[in-house]
Formats: sequence, C-alpha cells, structure tokens
Amino acid sequence: MNRNLLDAAATGDAEAVRAALGAGADPEARDAHRRTPLLLAALHDHVAAARVLVGAGADPNAQDDRSDSAWLVTGVTGSVAMMRALLPAHPDLKVTNRFGGISVIPAAERGHVDYVRAVLRETDIDVDHVNRLGWTALLEAVILGDGGRAHQEIVELLITAGADPGLPDADGVIALEHAERRGFQEIAGLLRAVR
Repeated sequence: MNRNLLDAAATGDAEAVRAALGAGADPEARDAHRRTPLLLAALHDHVAAARVLVGAGADPNAQDDRSDSAWLVTGVTGSVAMMRALLPAHPDLKVTNRFGGISVIPAAERGHVDYVRAVLRETDIDVDHVNRLGWTALLEAVILGDGGRAHQEIVELLITAGADPGLPDADGVIALEHAERRGFQEIAGLLRAVR
C-alpha cells in the first residue's frame, strides 16, 4: 500500500494518492532515499497530489537522506503553487538543507523571481539567514547568479525585504564587492543605493 502511495505521489496521480491513503497507506512512508510522498510530489511539482497529502497531515519538514524536504525543494524548483500548497501544513521556515540553507537561498541563486517575491511576502522567512558556505540569499544571488534581469530583480526584492547588504561572506567580502568583481553594474548600483 505504501509503495502505491509513493508511486502515485511521484507521478502526480492525486486520485491514486487519495485511494492509497483511504486504504491505509502511511502519509509518512519512505522510499529507498527516505523521501516521503509529499517530498516526491514537491520534487515533480505535482500540486494536486501535494494538496491531498497536506490534507492528510503529511509533514512538509520530513527530510530525506540528502536533507531535502518538501518545503526546501520549493526553493529549488521555484514553484509558487507548491509553496502555497504547503503553507497550510505550517512548514518550519528554519529547517535547513545539506548546505545549511533555507528555501529562499537556492531560489535566489537560481533566479526564481516569482518564488522569492512570494516567499518574502507570504512568510516571515529569515532574509539574512547564513548557510554553511557563509552566504545569505543576497550573496548567493550575486555570487552564483548571472547578473541578468532575474538576479537584478531578486537583489532588489531582497533589499526591499530588509536584507543586510553589509553582511560579508566567510572571507569578509560583501555583496557589492562581489558584484563589482563580476562586472554586474546594475546589481552594484542597487547595492550602492542602500549603503
């Protein structure tokens, strides 16, 4: 029964998810990588299946053998719809991934503008959380971004949400210095404006 639930969540078959739960499957069942049905649904952006699982009390914070959780994965995929599907389950915004980061950090790195906007507006996520690399979402947007329009907008959103542009990385380098080194003039301008 649990295998049916895991398979249905991974393929996004919301009716099969509902049926498996009705037949007694455990919403916290785990596959070989310790992924729960909700994490599998989140990884593949199967929002309808995730809603059924959330309704059954599935835990958005349950982590797999890579320290990923359904909530953390929303920052990687950038799915605003999945983020919103998980909010009623009250995800712990402080749970961290294997890099010590929270969901807004990979979203900022990957240029997921809509996600960053939504998570900043709809949750009280820590905009200045520092991961194990010594990077905040703002630093990741500059260091790992491409300097293009999406990353410019993310930097602007983070600054508007109160991100501290003076927080340095582990080497003592702030976001403005990284932007200047990489030739990201627009981002450097945004950061200079809040100094």
